[in-house]
Amino acid sequence: MIRFGTSGWRAVLGEEFTFPNARRVVTAIARVTKASGNISPDLVLASDTRFLNERFVDEAARVFVREGVRALRADRDVPTPVVAFTIRRLGAAGGVNFTASHNPPEFNGIKFSTADGAPALPDVTARIEAEIAKTTDADAEPAPAAPADTIEPRRPYLERLATFVDTAALREANLRVAVDPRFGTSRGYLDVFLKDAGVDVTLINGHRDPYFGGLSPQCDEKNLAALAKVVVSEKRHLGLATDGDADRFGILDADGRYVDPNLCLMLLADLLLGRRKGGDRRGVARSVATTHGLDAVAKVHGAEVFTTPVGFKYIGELLLKDAITIGGEESAGFTMAGHVPEKDGLLAGLLLAERVATTGETLAGLLAELFRRVGPFHPKRLDARLDSALAAALKKRLTENPDTFAGLKVQSIDRTDGQKLELGDGRWILFRPSGTEPVVRIYAESADEKETDRLLEAAKKYVLQS
Repeated sequence: MIRFGTSGWRAVLGEEFTFPNARRVVTAIARVTKASGNISPDLVLASDTRFLNERFVDEAARVFVREGVRALRADRDVPTPVVAFTIRRLGAAGGVNFTASHNPPEFNGIKFSTADGAPALPDVTARIEAEIAKTTDADAEPAPAAPADTIEPRRPYLERLATFVDTAALREANLRVAVDPRFGTSRGYLDVFLKDAGVDVTLINGHRDPYFGGLSPQCDEKNLAALAKVVVSEKRHLGLATDGDADRFGILDADGRYVDPNLCLMLLADLLLGRRKGGDRRGVARSVATTHGLDAVAKVHGAEVFTTPVGFKYIGELLLKDAITIGGEESAGFTMAGHVPEKDGLLAGLLLAERVATTGETLAGLLAELFRRVGPFHPKRLDARLDSALAAALKKRLTENPDTFAGLKVQSIDRTDGQKLELGDGRWILFRPSGTEPVVRIYAESADEKETDRLLEAAKKYVLQS
């Protein structure tokens, strides 16, 4: 049975992710879309840079036509936030995006976004899963060749970004930036926007490579070592990166150091909440796994905080209700009021570049100043792989209500998503078992980095005990 996770269906290419299975999924999406009441539904059709994705898009376009759906096919690989923007701009019924986001090269995936540009919510994906189960062998066969309408989504999206970012400030600061699109979809987007704004740009990994340079499409610290060398050797003000489908961001300071996404979100929240005009009461949304530093920034600005389960679709819901100024997840997910209800790694990087340009400060300097105002925050995360016995023992243990943990009194327990232990003085631990693999994700935060490390070590021992 094909199941949709927090952000679509993902599987290993050539094993579960095959052309017949992809046709079944696309068939089901088309049928659910038509059943939703769209008389002549249009669906945006796009992909990232992964192996064979042109072929998968070809097959999907044929299936759409067979099912009576008009395919609006992007003219090249496209960032996920651009797909969301294009759906809304064209008034489409939704969009199908062949992407496995930050997953390793051997994976592919299909993400479905609804007419509002947001990732499909569980009630929609449940209907799609039910429809997949009804598909026949004939549905999995190649559909007849059929034309699709080609669209060019890049220019309208870049023009939209220019309404959020102070390009004059970028130009006047004589900013120097290194950019790493991780061989993915933001090439020709992020670098071009910066160059058009008068920024001196060095681009690395700016060509398509389905193997992502033998590493990963992730834009985390480990995968940005080459970018860090460029930032330091060429004396760049900062380094900007996105993952393979550009919905996540990776940021390096002028000294080449990686800046934790949680801390980037704090800077972005301070910037955007500070721009609110009188009477604007929109707040901040964060997942349960994201830094409480966002709460501290929100408090300074008199903004409400909304806590969601992990999964950006829940933050997207709040954006569509016009309840928030900024939404963020610790896994480098960001969006803002007036934009799409989807993660946008390009916009996050550009806004941080603007902040550096307008202040003349490094990101470290900006964080030091912010910490002086709201207090220090040191969030960290690790993943622990479990065998079946440990997984079963942990599942039982996480239903319990401990009185103490790591020598600290448990103040409260939050089960929004996993088990989160509030330990007082801004300290907390979150255990969140993966729904797709034998892994538990452990998150910790405190005001002191060494204390955060101690909490993580205690948490690791806790989950690995039989």
